[in-house]
Parts: sequence; structure tokens; C-alpha cells
Amino acid sequence: MCNTVHKLPKTPVLEVKNLSISFAKHLAVNSISFSLFKNETLGIVGESGSGKSVSSLAIMGLLAQNSNTRMSGAILFENLDIAKATSKVIRTIRGKLIAMVFQEPMSSLNPSMRCGDQVLEILKTHDSSLTSKQAKQNVYTLFNDVKLANPKLTYRKYPHEISGGQKQRVMIAMAIACKPKVLIADEPTTALDVTVQKEIITLLKGLQHTYNMSVIFISHDLALVTEVANRVLVMYKGSIVEQGAVKAVFNKPKHDYTKGLINSKPSLEYRLKKLPTVSDYINNTIPSTKITKIERDKQHQLIYAKPPLLEVNNLEKEYFSRSGFFKTPNTFKAVNDVSFKLYEGETLGLVGESGCGKSTLGNAILQLNKATAGRILYKGKDITNLKKTALRKLRKDIQIIFQDPYASLNPRISVGKAIMEPMIVHRLYKSNRERRKKTITLLTQVGLPEDCFDRYPHEFSGGQRQRIGIARTIALQPKLIVCDESVSALDISVQAQVLNLLNELKDSFGFTYIFISHDLAVVKYMSDQLLVMNNGKIEEAGEADMIYHNPSKQYTKTLINAIPKMQV
Repeated sequence: MCNTVHKLPKTPVLEVKNLSISFAKHLAVNSISFSLFKNETLGIVGESGSGKSVSSLAIMGLLAQNSNTRMSGAILFENLDIAKATSKVIRTIRGKLIAMVFQEPMSSLNPSMRCGDQVLEILKTHDSSLTSKQAKQNVYTLFNDVKLANPKLTYRKYPHEISGGQKQRVMIAMAIACKPKVLIADEPTTALDVTVQKEIITLLKGLQHTYNMSVIFISHDLALVTEVANRVLVMYKGSIVEQGAVKAVFNKPKHDYTKGLINSKPSLEYRLKKLPTVSDYINNTIPSTKITKIERDKQHQLIYAKPPLLEVNNLEKEYFSRSGFFKTPNTFKAVNDVSFKLYEGETLGLVGESGCGKSTLGNAILQLNKATAGRILYKGKDITNLKKTALRKLRKDIQIIFQDPYASLNPRISVGKAIMEPMIVHRLYKSNRERRKKTITLLTQVGLPEDCFDRYPHEFSGGQRQRIGIARTIALQPKLIVCDESVSALDISVQAQVLNLLNELKDSFGFTYIFISHDLAVVKYMSDQLLVMNNGKIEEAGEADMIYHNPSKQYTKTLINAIPKMQV
């Protein structure tokens, strides 16, 4: 899985010809054609809804066969047209000759089965000659191949008992169990930390070499694709708008959509006042104004001349667990002696791997999870042990934007009513008529039309739902907003739109942000100061650009080195 140029064999392993897929009246894939060759890695990039995953599900024979789903064209694999094959024939291929690693392992793994048994099931389904002992030994070998530290222990564990990176490794073990000829990796690292992401990519490269697999690697992270793919397809609204060798496509992109995807990611070398989006390239309205060091220093002088808005002193959050009724409880410090100051108008970045304590710290500040020790001062007053009435007043001043806007919105009420709800709770404005008027203003401020008021969450895209979540958060005109992984699940261009929106709202309303993320490139772009967390402690703290360009701790250097970078 490397992007070195090599001569491809004449006969493809897999060939897609004029494939079109529609659901009811919606055309999801529009007459696409491409080939996959032996030992090749083919990257497919594009935003959500571009047709990437639908195409891969068609190759796997996983599309629902009903009157609403229509498919035309051909998917040729070993003299078989998968597009026209029966379910019985496809079942002999799926998992054995063509396998898939899905984006979200927790929703793909069975929560009621042990991890080892789920891999064992794949082996016994496709090779009935294996004895139970042989199959179990094969699972141990597979777990060893995917670098799971203790294969026998992992075999006995349930999915909820292992980390996200370990779950993804179990998924990969399931996919390679029968040594497939084609492996489809659909966003296999999107939800993972950069360090775990790098481990998974290295693992896939090694497995491809060991098993002589051809790989289709689907992602919206273009830098990542340049690290792993030989050729790339760029998909937009169901069509392939550009394809070719990775270096050719990314060094000299021809289509405006490709240019937009490449440039929507925040640069690690300079800071633009406004990030470009795909629509900027299509409409030729590309922003290019940079924030100079002099401008940044002046802004910092103004921010840090004021007293701190928030002070966190020696904060700890400890969890207790018992392995038996009479045994001494085990303790675990998720946040361990953390201290920092946050100033009005500042964006404080909080970065680190999963489990480092970022979200626990954010929840303690929000008073959603009480600290075990230490103090939190807001505007000079201790808020660590507030009573119910005082806490309700504080909720108006300190708000949160969640990672998953769909999960945080009630699917049964319209988005307008969802935004009005906190106004009613905190008794803002005299009537619902005034609240409705304010809600429509908020929708406009986050870039959504007035008619969205009466629509429901499922009618919006991920980026639009995140805008609704932001509108709901700013409805109370808070002073401090905690953004907890609020853009990590978004496409690059949509992510750029939301980051631009957060900065515009900060300038307009004087918001102060705590910006939590495992994406160091995004945190660096957004932040004035940066806190790097590791095992519950602050590993390193300082001005964001200084930490990125001159990190003092090895842990920070490892995080920076793991950031995918364009290899072109």
C-alpha cells in the first residue's frame, strides 16, 4: 500500500463498467467506470453523498434488493458480473474473495458475541473442513497478524471491553480471515486518533504485502490517500470527475472540486483568515488573506491584558471500580492535577489521544461531571460545588457543541422548536412569538434559510445539523462554549465551513472557546493557546504555533509526526 509508481498488469482483478445506482428518484451513482489491478491500492475520495460507499456496497453485493433500488452496468470479478449475480452466488464470494473493513467497528461488530467468536464464525462459514480447534488457532494467528497484543485475551473479550483501535484491528482480522483477493477499506481510520490511524495504515500496508491483496481505500482525507494509494478517483455527486496517478491528480488537479478538497484542510504552515471551501473554488471566490504574526501578537496582547474568564486549579477526576464485592476498589485518575487559565475572547485548544482526559476535563468545567478535587473559578467565583439554582444560571453562560449533532437533537421535534427550547427553559424573551423571531435570526446567522424552522433533523445533512447544533448553543448568548470534537465527523469542505462559522461568531459575539479535538491540524488553526494532554495530565502548554513548530515533549512530537501530510 504505497504510492510509488509501478507498471500495472493488463488484466484487472476487478472492473466496474458504467455502473449507475438509484434509490427511488435519487441517482446516487452516475455511470462510473474504473479498474482495480493486482496488488494495487486504489484511493476513492469525495464528500459524504458523493457515491463512494454506495459503490463499494454494490461491489460487496450488499445493496438492498427491492423496487426502490435500481442498478445498471457491470461489476466484473473472475468472469462473474456481481451486479447480476444471485444472492446465493454472492455469499460464496463476500468475505472470502472480496472483503470489507467498515468505518465504525462498534456498529459493525456484534456486541453480544466475543471478539474471537465473530472471527471464528467467518472462518467456519467459508471453510467447513476446519475443526473447532484449527479455526480457533487460526483466529489467534490472525489476531497476532493484526498486532493485537494478547490474542488469547482479546479472543475472550466483548467489543465494549476494548479500545477503538483494537476494535478496528478485530474488524481487519475478520476481513482478511479468508485471505481475500480484494479488500475494501471504507473510511477505516476516520474516527481514530492520528497515532492509532498511523498504526492501522502501517498494518494495512503490511497485510497487503503478506496476502497479495488489491485494496480499494475510501476516505475524505486526501493527505491520507496520498500516503497509501497508487491511483485515485475523485467522486462528486455520484460521478467520477477526475482520476489518475496520485501525484498527477494532486499536484495538478484539473477539476475545481478536486482543488477545493485539497485546499479546504487548514494548512500547518500558515493561517488563513477564512478557509476556502469547495463552493469557493466552483464559484471562483477563493479567500487568500493570511493572518500575520504581527496581527496575531496584537490580538493576543488585547486578550491577555484582561483578567481570566476561567481558572482551573489542580483539578482531578477520579473513578473507582470493584472487581469483587469484598475487594478494595481500584482507582483511575482520568484528570490528574490539571491547572490553566482561559481568557475572554480566547480559543484554547485541547488535544490528545482518546482516553487522555480531554472530554472528562470539558465535562468537569461544564459541571456535567463533578471533579473529585481542585477548583474551577468562573469570573473569579468558585463553581465546583454550586447549588441547583446557581448551577441553572451558570448553564446559560457555559454551553457545549457536541460531536454528533444528530444524537443531540430530538428527532421528534422540529429544529426551530429545538432551538427555542433552551430559551424557554431560561425564560428568555416575553413570548414564543419573540422566541420564534430570534430563532429565525439564529438560523440565518448560521447560514440556514428561514424555512428550516419547521423541518426535522433527519431532513438535513451532517454539516447542516452541526449548524443547527451551533444555533441552539448560541441561543442563550453564552460567554464560554466547549466544542467537543465538534467537527471531527464532518467532510473536509463542510468542516471548513463550520470552522469559518465558529470564527465569524466569535468575532461577532465575543465568544470564548475551549476547542477539544484529536486533529492537531484543526486545533492549531483554531487556537490561540494549546494544551496537550496525556494520561490525564497536561504534557505541554503554550502558544499554538510555537508548540507545533518547536514541541518540547516527545509525546507532542509523536502526535505532530502522525498527522497525515500530502505526499506529492
